[in-house]
Amino acid sequence: MKGATLVALAATIGNFLQGWDNATIAGAMVYINKDMNLATSVQGLVVAMSLIGATVITTCSGPISDWLGRRPMLILSSVMYFLSGLIMLWSPNVYVLCLARLLDGFGAGLAVTLVPVYISETAPPEIRGQLNTLPQFLGSGGMFLSYCMVFAMSLSDAPSWRGMLGVLSIPSLVYLFFTVFYLPESPRWLVSKGRMEEAKKVLQQLCGREDVTDEMALLVEGLDIGGEKTVEDLFVALEDHDNLESVDEDGQMRLYGTHENQSYIAKPVPDQQSSLGLRSRHGSLANQSMLLKDPLVGLFDSLHEKMPEAGGNSKSGIFPHFGSMFSNAGDAPHGKPAHWEKDVESQFNKDHDDYATDDGAGDDDSDNDLRSPLMSRQTTSMDKDMIPHPTSGSTLSMRRHSTLMQGGNGESSMGIGGGWHMGYRYDNGEYKRYYLKEDGSESRRGSIISLPGGHEAGGSYIHASALVSKSVLGPKSMHGSAMVPPEKTASTGPLWSALLEPGVKRALVVGVGIQILQQFSGINGVLYYTPQILERAGVDILLSSFGLSSISASFLISGLTTLLMLPAIVVAMRLMDVSGRRALLLWTIPVLIVSLVALVISELVHISKVVNAALSTTCVVLYFCFFVMGYGPIPNILCSEIFPTRVRGLCIAICAMVFWIGDIIVTYSLPVLLSSIGLVGVFSIYAAVCIISWIFVYMKVPETKGMPLEVITDYFAFGAQAQAQAPAPSKDT
Repeated sequence: MKGATLVALAATIGNFLQGWDNATIAGAMVYINKDMNLATSVQGLVVAMSLIGATVITTCSGPISDWLGRRPMLILSSVMYFLSGLIMLWSPNVYVLCLARLLDGFGAGLAVTLVPVYISETAPPEIRGQLNTLPQFLGSGGMFLSYCMVFAMSLSDAPSWRGMLGVLSIPSLVYLFFTVFYLPESPRWLVSKGRMEEAKKVLQQLCGREDVTDEMALLVEGLDIGGEKTVEDLFVALEDHDNLESVDEDGQMRLYGTHENQSYIAKPVPDQQSSLGLRSRHGSLANQSMLLKDPLVGLFDSLHEKMPEAGGNSKSGIFPHFGSMFSNAGDAPHGKPAHWEKDVESQFNKDHDDYATDDGAGDDDSDNDLRSPLMSRQTTSMDKDMIPHPTSGSTLSMRRHSTLMQGGNGESSMGIGGGWHMGYRYDNGEYKRYYLKEDGSESRRGSIISLPGGHEAGGSYIHASALVSKSVLGPKSMHGSAMVPPEKTASTGPLWSALLEPGVKRALVVGVGIQILQQFSGINGVLYYTPQILERAGVDILLSSFGLSSISASFLISGLTTLLMLPAIVVAMRLMDVSGRRALLLWTIPVLIVSLVALVISELVHISKVVNAALSTTCVVLYFCFFVMGYGPIPNILCSEIFPTRVRGLCIAICAMVFWIGDIIVTYSLPVLLSSIGLVGVFSIYAAVCIISWIFVYMKVPETKGMPLEVITDYFAFGAQAQAQAPAPSKDT
């Protein structure tokens, strides 16, 4: 996890630059207006030019990132930041300044859009929310340092707004260095392009270990979009069984995983024992009469209510890693010989024509192509020369058993993250994929075949929930290996048709809705004009005893406000993967509403200048601090989690375009609103939008903490599919 954390820190420098620029332009506008005597509408245009640039670049950044990769777009972002800083330092007139602000918007748009995606695609599920809060933390940190600089420069006799804006080029060089020389490409994007060997190396760097078989398998399965999905409740045996039949007369089935030399017996939970699991989930989806809460939200809630906390289960050892579907030589359905790797490699050349891609490109390194066996051993060249018989164990399997015996003392490499595991079942000529997680309240020790309808025997089992769908694994070759069909390789262009998939459409409703409501809650407009807002609120009175001018005082208050945000963001980082995204939104948005209402009351009821100024400042500070705990980082986090890999860039571009359009409207209209309806009217509108936001979150936004990205998108697809197939409620009821 250390590797993923360092990569996330390097990537979020782009958000630091965005925060720096937001605060700098807020302070510099005071002196730009004095120097150029701009009209109110032109002032708004100077600020909005960066937003226009961000909107323009966002329309194409997602599809291009799906085509070229995430890393090249982050490099381009750093270059745009650097060039804009140099041009702003020179700016002889407002036209050149607007051009520089446009380039700055290109850099900010790429960073804000793609950094959360990049972090989500490289971070483990257990700390994904925490790492994806880093953009908010570094952005606020950049704002604080920028306000400190602007405040210091405001104390001089002739502050230079060109100098304030031009400093941006210095930290942008640091960003450029890290994007070029340190950041790896997203492993999910590499897998989507069939570059398996590169993806494996990146995963090993991010995870800090050699065995990344589970992660590689999960990433390949993530190429799937849509398809029939079901949810099952299973009892899963923890120990090996001698019987290697796939299914027996008692309904037992054998599941295989991504590693070798182990397989597990699973048995469906009887209906009378599944009332708290599968039945409740199906019931919530089928209940079309639930008008106040989307059934999909109930589905996700049931998963988190029933299952252990993410992170704890992955190291507990109660749900060990599954064994490879290709590991047992005596397995009739698979019929894999002991030295299957060499057999498959030779067979691959014979079957090349059957699995050739459209362009006919081939690669001698089968590990670097999606057509190679998915479930392969993660071995060194020395291991390949000394492959033992599967029944005798291998170097890798002994290493995994050693990890199991360590328990919680070492970092486990089992599972696909967040306590989730993936198994496979070969049934009726095709592979079925099982995403499994233990149901904590239903797990127990006992015999899987001593249940009703079974035979007495000893053993251990757990109760697990499984999301079942068809695997991307294709037909088996004559040697028993499974291939990934070439049509599962991501296409070169955007998959517009995938936007019509029910799960993707449902995710777009969540992503677009929460982005536009976040913007119209007014935060970016308030941030851009914080000095002017606080000046009109009378904060200069609070600092007049220090001999500061009203302008310098407003800069100082703005800097202190952003400084107070940082501890609040640290709290949010701690809670993001514990309480969850949805919970944070539901209890921070009411604080925003109360702060805005109190601000309106303080403006309407005059007590004294000092009291009113102190109350107004307190309300603004509370608004900012609770915003950055919830509504600030969470919309981008959610949007980076809920879309399938192959269309993630495209869907993120749609959500980001809505984000930037809303930002332009709010920012450009704020000066006009302040002059027409005042702070009372402005903050009344923001309070009303926050109320609507809380209702939307309660009704539509599911909880995604601790879940692998591929599991999240599959549950979106299952929920949308199950609700669409549910019978309409009777008119008599």
